[in-house]
Amino acid sequence: MWTPLTSGTGQHNGGVWRTPDGSVVKRLLRGPEEPRHHAYWRRQALVAESGLVRRTPGLRAPELLRVEEDRDGLLLWTQWVEPEPHDDLALAAALGRFASADLPEPPWGARDVLRVRLETVAARGGWSALDAAGLDDSLLTALNHLWRRREPALAELAALPHVPTHGDAHPINLIGRDGDDVIAIDWEQFGFAPLGFDLAYLLLASSHPVDELVDAFGDPEVRRGTVLVAALTAASRAAWSLGQPDPGDHVQRLVDLEEVVYLACDQAPWNAG
Repeated sequence: MWTPLTSGTGQHNGGVWRTPDGSVVKRLLRGPEEPRHHAYWRRQALVAESGLVRRTPGLRAPELLRVEEDRDGLLLWTQWVEPEPHDDLALAAALGRFASADLPEPPWGARDVLRVRLETVAARGGWSALDAAGLDDSLLTALNHLWRRREPALAELAALPHVPTHGDAHPINLIGRDGDDVIAIDWEQFGFAPLGFDLAYLLLASSHPVDELVDAFGDPEVRRGTVLVAALTAASRAAWSLGQPDPGDHVQRLVDLEEVVYLACDQAPWNAG
């Protein structure tokens, strides 16, 4: 009997199971066919089949067993990864090593993820829901400023070095260990992104301040991209959550990251106006 697992929540995830022999089977359903789209449905299988991140420093994928495709999608079979306790600073260091990996950019790697997501947010009314969220006036002012200046912020991110990126570097996906390196699952959004993208996602789930994570990452140049991606993403998640039956803790997490929002605004060369 296959045992259902809770890990794996991608947009086209049809279920994840552990088999009696210790394999993990993930069902991927057909979806967007544009290879650069962040939700390209084949990407996880392509990551596994290509072997690109099978032996990368810092972060790597589980061993692929096989891929079985049918008319509705595919089954991705990989080795079971034993979850280990996580230390956010150790994860940040692993992300730093992965970002420096010498990898070719594949034609199916995700690109412009944050821009596409912000365009979706804009089509749904932007961050206007935050106006009634009971936020501190100074935080709300900073958020409104950041929203108005999102295009210059995206341009600033586009000018940063683009590096190999897991794409969803939440600790729940950074589950296994191989010495100091991490075995990560759910490579749905793998690609090349501005330096700081992965660290920003870790920051969104961490209790450590940004500068501690930057120091552990090992490259001070990561700070700017981390701050911008984290602020834009945290605000977008909070605004989206307010329209959901169960908003979760996204608004509180945005409040917890208040200083990051201020950094995103105050350090920006496009701050005036």
